[in-house]
Amino acid sequence: MPCPSCPTRPSFPRPTRAKPPRRSSARSGQRLSSRFRVPAAAFGLLPFAVYVLLFLALPTLIAVGTGFVGADGGFTLDTVGALADPVVLSAFGSSIWLSALTAVIGAIVGALVCYALLGAPADGPLRSTIDSLSSVLAQFGGVMLAFAFVATIGIQGMITVLLRDSFGIDIYADGVWLYELPGLVLPYIYFQVPLMVITFMPALVSLKTTWAEANATLGGTARSYWLRIALPVLAPSFLGSLLLLFANAFSSYATAAALTSQGSQIVPLQIRSALTSETMLGRENLAGALALGMILVMAVVMVGYSVLQSRAARWQR
Repeated sequence: MPCPSCPTRPSFPRPTRAKPPRRSSARSGQRLSSRFRVPAAAFGLLPFAVYVLLFLALPTLIAVGTGFVGADGGFTLDTVGALADPVVLSAFGSSIWLSALTAVIGAIVGALVCYALLGAPADGPLRSTIDSLSSVLAQFGGVMLAFAFVATIGIQGMITVLLRDSFGIDIYADGVWLYELPGLVLPYIYFQVPLMVITFMPALVSLKTTWAEANATLGGTARSYWLRIALPVLAPSFLGSLLLLFANAFSSYATAAALTSQGSQIVPLQIRSALTSETMLGRENLAGALALGMILVMAVVMVGYSVLQSRAARWQR
């Protein structure tokens, strides 16, 4: 029993432990936030998806679909069978020849320009100027480029008149080649070389100095470095850029249409002729068949380009 005369001890409240927060609510919040992130990212890509659908997928489907439609509006394979016509095959052969020739020349010249720029500082005025000019000139095509060549080396162009009057050199003594298929080589190279500089320069920059140091440490020479290290590493990037240049030339239309006023030596001009020529009435759907042939060629090129780019990306990380 407690003593009545003893002082009473003060009673203090016992400290209570704070309850740990519920992890289930935090996890549920993270799940909700992760659920909302995916639709938000997809919503951000919606404008690009609409653009691709309207200006790439839909025109492609229309172009391919019209190739299987006859003059009466029914399904037919006769239009696609016209791809075996000798005139059409000749146009495809000319397009492939022109694209391959300009792609090879543009790739070699552009690679040499990139190699020459390696000695310049990355942030220096020379590299910056070349990069800016390449970005502009790679997109300088169409009617403007055709007019530039007509004004310089046309029949009455500045350089043509200068060579003829001052030096007695007539560059058109054997025919006006500028307005024929060989005349498209120079304008195409004009925008192929800058495109090669843009696409191949990152591959050259990605070559690590440690590889050259390791080669020198093991007693290797500059020749062994380029033959056994640099060139095998650069080969996928070079071939991928070459295919990109081929696709760029194969799909070009405006420059050829402005320079070549008569004839349809390449496939894009064949498509224009099928749509607008008065001598091919009732054959408008042939343009769809020609577009289908171009799409098949471009698909093969793009698949090869993607494979080569995936191999080249391993060395550019």
